Amino acid sequence: MENIIESLSLELGITKKQVKNAVELIDEGNTIPFIARYRKEATSNLDDETLRNLNDRLNYLRNLEQRKQEVIRLIEETGNLTEEIKNQVLNAKILSEIEDIYRPFKPKKRTKATIAKEKGLEKLAIEILKQTNKYTKLEDLAKLYVDEKKGVNTVQDAILGATDIISEIISDDPYYRKKIRQISYRTGKIETSATDDEDLVYNMYNNFSENISKIPSHRILAINRGEKEEKLKVKISVDEAQIINFLESKIIHSDNIYVELLKQTISESYKKTIKPSIEREIRSDLKEKADEKAIKVFGVNVKNLLMQSPIKDMVVMGFDPAYRTGCKIAIIDETGKLLDYTTVYPTEPQNDIEGASKELLKLIEKYKVNMISIGNGTASRESEKFVADLIKKAKHKVYYTIVSEAGASVYSASKLATKEYPDINVSIRGAISIARRLQDPLAELVKIDPKSIGVGQYQHDVNQKRLDESLTGVVESVVNTVGVDVNTATPSLLSYVSGINSTVSTNIVKYRDEVGKFSSRKELLKVPKLGNTAFVQCAGFLKVPESKNILDNTMVHPESYSIAENLIKDLGYDIKKMSKQDYQNFVKKLDMLDIDLESKKLNVGDLTLKDIVKELSKPGRDPREDMPKVILKEDILKIEDLQVGMVLTGTVRNVTDFGAFVDIGIKSDGLVHISELSDKFVRDPMEEVSVSDIVKVKIINIDTKKGKVSLTMKGLN
Repeated sequence: MENIIESLSLELGITKKQVKNAVELIDEGNTIPFIARYRKEATSNLDDETLRNLNDRLNYLRNLEQRKQEVIRLIEETGNLTEEIKNQVLNAKILSEIEDIYRPFKPKKRTKATIAKEKGLEKLAIEILKQTNKYTKLEDLAKLYVDEKKGVNTVQDAILGATDIISEIISDDPYYRKKIRQISYRTGKIETSATDDEDLVYNMYNNFSENISKIPSHRILAINRGEKEEKLKVKISVDEAQIINFLESKIIHSDNIYVELLKQTISESYKKTIKPSIEREIRSDLKEKADEKAIKVFGVNVKNLLMQSPIKDMVVMGFDPAYRTGCKIAIIDETGKLLDYTTVYPTEPQNDIEGASKELLKLIEKYKVNMISIGNGTASRESEKFVADLIKKAKHKVYYTIVSEAGASVYSASKLATKEYPDINVSIRGAISIARRLQDPLAELVKIDPKSIGVGQYQHDVNQKRLDESLTGVVESVVNTVGVDVNTATPSLLSYVSGINSTVSTNIVKYRDEVGKFSSRKELLKVPKLGNTAFVQCAGFLKVPESKNILDNTMVHPESYSIAENLIKDLGYDIKKMSKQDYQNFVKKLDMLDIDLESKKLNVGDLTLKDIVKELSKPGRDPREDMPKVILKEDILKIEDLQVGMVLTGTVRNVTDFGAFVDIGIKSDGLVHISELSDKFVRDPMEEVSVSDIVKVKIINIDTKKGKVSLTMKGLN
């Protein structure tokens, strides 16, 4: 375990003490959000992301350690374990090194080499490799091993069998494989050619070549997809001469009678056995790294999308655009409750603009609609034009905005949507989702599989198990950062809270429906299957606005209530008798608090006290309020309205390895290429922009025919 702690410390750039304490907390069953928020003193303030990386690497290193012990046992069972081999296994840093060491001892199917060994030719192979000078001709040595009873009928049979054994010895040698792998990575190129010259999708990959050490992840994933679709042929080319020279320098001792045979055997061993194996490893490794990068990009985008600022205290009209089947409309109140719904036909083929306007203006007036949320799918821009004209006729101020409708149809047909709205048509549920995701993106988007919310990069091509694990961690992190109102949260939202599984989340809602709203955090212990262990993990993240105890509406953990109460008392107030004016004065005193002095007085760590002070300063605070607000619109913009040089404000909808897509209000999002994101060199677009950011962009190119716009952010942000 000490080795693992040391490795994690070096990898993550944190102290051994931080690693040791974090590992102990994880092993005790604490969740990552709980450790990050409520065990800051133990970990010296390790954040959620670092703790998740630590946990992932901890699992990998423990599995690695387990495999080491397993391989040592397996080699020992063959009777070939030496102290040197054992140390090689124990010192291996990655799984492939361990497998290379184990390879010569691994039980094999009957190969040419095993058949040759059965014929008694292993000793001949060893003699040839030793390159002894006892003989003037190779044939003189080989004829000693001719044995018709064993099936070695001629000298050539003996030599051929010996070369099969030598070839396997070379291909199984862990040192050779390690060096060949290094040369292959250093000199290798991935080369592709299109199977169809007319295919525009993969046109750039026809007669394409790039160093495997430099090729970015999105190109690896694109190439893999093209190969899977049989649109591309892919191969790895390396400096074979360098590899052959390396092997010859290590195997051939001097000019002797065995040289030509060994050269031929080395070449065949590499080309027939080692090369295909190493190429498979390289392709697998490239995909694994590309997957991890894509998953990371996707995770960051999902996090920023979920952290979008909610639109509060507004009645919203969800507008799900369509052509033939009509635009679905849903009105929801300030709390997300469905008030009314309908279907209108302002788009082709009906073009009933007059009828649709009349009906929607009536709904806007009846329910005092403040905001219209339009989905960005089919017929979105035609619908936007209709809405822009419509709101000019409204009796009060109404704004609209475009939201991503990715995943709305997935939600509409889900069991959850059926349970929430059993009597509502599937198509109307999509409009409800579009309205609600503007009102509270987090609460609505957690109902949808993260892979379906439209901010990924080749998300269906990457390792799905790893993607699911990563995205679950991202959603969990966001939910626990924001906190959850236990009296309004859905089971979907509650299931991501630290320590709560789907059964407990369902039980919380069931209890709420049967007994009424929770009046305190302590009442959570009455929920079936929510015991003391789960309570410790979840209590701090569940807010109870209706509680008489103000601390129940903060992220102060119940275990720290006595500290918070003593702090309030120290500042001259009684938590149970504080008026609004008292509270305002109390907050002013908190701003002037000497944290070091007070933490010693209360016998609590600085980090914990800082969090308590922050929570007491603004009970019920939603950290998403600090995020960029959505752009509220009153009129439409068409591609024909654009001109090169025009500066616009837009919303970042997606971030990839090669740039960012920005919604500037036309049919398709404009692309800010990585080279146009900043005046300085940008290695990673995510260092410059995030999903949901509001940014200024300048138009540098317009392709009206393709409906594409190229943008720059240089000198603007």
